[in-house]
Amino acid sequence: MEQYLYIIIALALILGMLVGYFIKQLVANREIQRTRSEAKKLLDEAVTKHNELLRAAREEAVKVSNAAEAESKERRLEIQRIEKRVNQKEEALERKVEGLERRERELEQHKKELENTTAELQGIREKQLAKLESISGTSTQEAKDLLFQMLRQEVEDQASQQVRAWEARIKEEADDRVQGILATTIQRCATDVVSETTISAVPLPSDEMKGRLIGREGRNIRALEQATGVDLIIDDTPEAVTVSSFDPIRREVARVALGKLILDGRIHPARIKEIVDKTRAEVEATVKTEGERAAYEAGGTGLHPELIKLLGQLRFRSSYGQNVLVHSLEVSHLAGMLASEIGVSARSARKAGLLHDIGKAVDHQTEGPHALIGADLVKQWDKHADVANAVGEHHGEAPTSSILGCVISAADAISGSRPGARRESLEQYLKRIRDLEDIATGFSGVDKCFAIQAGREVRVLVKPEKVDDLTAVRLARDISKKIEESLTYPGQIRVVVIRETTAVDYAK
Repeated sequence: MEQYLYIIIALALILGMLVGYFIKQLVANREIQRTRSEAKKLLDEAVTKHNELLRAAREEAVKVSNAAEAESKERRLEIQRIEKRVNQKEEALERKVEGLERRERELEQHKKELENTTAELQGIREKQLAKLESISGTSTQEAKDLLFQMLRQEVEDQASQQVRAWEARIKEEADDRVQGILATTIQRCATDVVSETTISAVPLPSDEMKGRLIGREGRNIRALEQATGVDLIIDDTPEAVTVSSFDPIRREVARVALGKLILDGRIHPARIKEIVDKTRAEVEATVKTEGERAAYEAGGTGLHPELIKLLGQLRFRSSYGQNVLVHSLEVSHLAGMLASEIGVSARSARKAGLLHDIGKAVDHQTEGPHALIGADLVKQWDKHADVANAVGEHHGEAPTSSILGCVISAADAISGSRPGARRESLEQYLKRIRDLEDIATGFSGVDKCFAIQAGREVRVLVKPEKVDDLTAVRLARDISKKIEESLTYPGQIRVVVIRETTAVDYAK
């Protein structure tokens, strides 16, 4: 029974599977039929749309073709019009070219006629010039030279008149401005005037001291001169000994040491050497102190120690009877005030004014002008190039490159030209007077020359038949420039050119 049951179940399963397969096959066939019908429907729709698109494309192509044909026709018409205009222009150009060629031929003919006429006129002109030369007795070149000379003289006269007017106007304006600045500056600076010399006189308690200073067989005076490097002059001057030296420091050491020896009374070579060594150390300390004091008073802080030392040495140096350190301080103050008035750095001006004569501390050891020596020293020990340039320019040995150099030069002239500030020897005074007169008389047309007012003014008498009024103006300017280039002097020198014409006649 069980076997039959299994067989029945198996048959049922097989039958179910067959039924399921047939059902599945039936469903699949129906799905295929439905899919085929949808595909056919889509294909029909696609064919219909394709036909519509194709029909629209054909219509659009027809429209584009018609438009292209119309545009092509319009272009052909435009090209025909352009060709017509080009042909017309070519014809016009041909006519113009023919006209130009005809004109060119006419011009060529006129040119030949003009050349012939020019040649005829040149011949006539040469004949006329020859006739004029024979009548006037002067050649063409001589007439040109005479005309050029007259024209040049007229231009020079007009230029001199214009220059004279400009100089007068500029001088008037500058004088007003400068007088105000200088008056303000000088009023603000007051300095005592003290005259100094290059020799030192040491007083003696009695003339017996001269013998002790000389010593046995002159050993004391030799020891003193050898230790100090100065010349000790013992002459007939009562109760005085003169110390002479170009080096101011040596002279000061000798003067102080000699005073100490006279007070001490023990005068012999060993004592002389001891006193001189101590005095030299004291003077060196004084030099440093004076240099620092001057730098502080002038506001020149931060100076190099070597410049401080050289400044202190100026305390014992004099120029034209004026103490150089006192003069340098005065120039420093004046330069600072002048710089403030015209808008220049007052600090640089004070420093340059303080150092402007620094070269005089070593000018007895180095050749050359003290201004250039001082400029080299400042360049060596100070980093401010404008200060060094101003130091080198204040006497005109170097060309002026900045307003600071002019400020220092003006301050130096103010300090040196004040009444009583400086003195000069009779020989130097006479030499300066002679030099002024020689410079003026060296110009053509000068008759006589006189230097007056201690050389502050030069009056030049000219020959009236050789120098006219305008030439006199040029002559005064030329003499002034020559004096500026040739001489060194404080302040300014006035040049006056005098031309006088006297006419004399007699009534009978």
